[in-house]
Amino acid sequence: MNRPELLAPAGSYEKAKTAFLYGADAVYMGSAKLSLRSRVNVDNSDLIKTIEYAHTVNKKVYVALNIYARDNMYNEIENQIKDLAKTKVDGLIISDGGILELAKKIAPEIPLHISTQANVTSYHTSMFWKKNGAKRIILARELDKYEIKTIKENTDLEIEMFVHGAICYSYSGRCHLSDFLASRCGNLGDCAQSCRWAYNLYLEEKNNPGNLMPVEEDNNGTYILSSKDLCLIKELPEIIDMGIDSLKIEGRLKTEYYLATVINTYRNAIDDYINNPTKYDYTKYMNELEKTKTRGLTTFFFNDKNNKDFQEYEGKQYNPNYEFGGKIIGKEIRLSNKEINNSFYIIEIRNRLQLEDTLELLIPNKLEPKIFTIKKMCDSDTLEEIKYVNPGKEGQRVILEIPYIAEDGLILRRKK
Repeated sequence: MNRPELLAPAGSYEKAKTAFLYGADAVYMGSAKLSLRSRVNVDNSDLIKTIEYAHTVNKKVYVALNIYARDNMYNEIENQIKDLAKTKVDGLIISDGGILELAKKIAPEIPLHISTQANVTSYHTSMFWKKNGAKRIILARELDKYEIKTIKENTDLEIEMFVHGAICYSYSGRCHLSDFLASRCGNLGDCAQSCRWAYNLYLEEKNNPGNLMPVEEDNNGTYILSSKDLCLIKELPEIIDMGIDSLKIEGRLKTEYYLATVINTYRNAIDDYINNPTKYDYTKYMNELEKTKTRGLTTFFFNDKNNKDFQEYEGKQYNPNYEFGGKIIGKEIRLSNKEINNSFYIIEIRNRLQLEDTLELLIPNKLEPKIFTIKKMCDSDTLEEIKYVNPGKEGQRVILEIPYIAEDGLILRRKK
């Protein structure tokens, strides 16, 4: 059985390390100016550092150059491609034909992946991109499973598809709404997510001007443009059986907690299905995914092109009972005592922690987390015992007693 690549988002070097730790085979990332995510804090040095680290742990990095470029951007694009070629990047994600031609010219050895922004919806289009040098196609999210299967069966290109994460209201992300309302162009990486805003909407009857009838809304307005998040964990067996090469998770701006939870869940689901297809039970994976704060979940058009259950009209986040507790960044040897089997770890906190809180330690390649309550917590400077800690400055730390063997980089989830 084909074992697909699990491809995860990485909005930083640290997020890439978290993704690899929790089971991603590869990550995709990009610089702020050239990859449709202007709010990620990534430059060329971060990309190179991530690629070098990934190769030491036998993982891959694909770099997004998927903006629709203006002519004044090409010098910077060329310099980035040359830097990435020296580091032996594993692939470039491109949607613009001009960038594609430039990459082929100056770095023909780099595999080219056609971005979902290019709206590939047929094997005919796939073959066009193959003739122009593409190795992989990232399918448009608007396809159903029959269309995906047809493309896979009629091309020898690698096929990548989204299985989890946010859905753009517009067709595969080609939207002008943000530029129109906020002068922030989504196709240059600066989307203001205008489709997520709350709107006051009214209808005016043509022959009765001035008589405004409100569209149904709550106290926050209406979220008529906002989509639910894609989740194909139930459909994973079908997708694997199709022979899809890469399963992609969306979310370069998400937290390390979100990444650890979602990546670890899909890692376990993929491996469990391949190892024992007859016992695949999606509900246990769904239970884990629902521990992240998210919008409502939808299968979008995968099962049914007539599906209407993908709009998030209430504009709220679900699953509020869990939050990011912190990240282990080292062991505190001054307090740990092997003779009485206690271990203290330095935690970079993300939310308030206090004694008797229930924490879940997320374990790579294990679906079930290790659960414990906080019994002892100390100030990271004085080592004095404390009852609670609030996140203040960035990178704030605390020392926590954890009754399990842990390693650097593991994520703690707090149950409210």
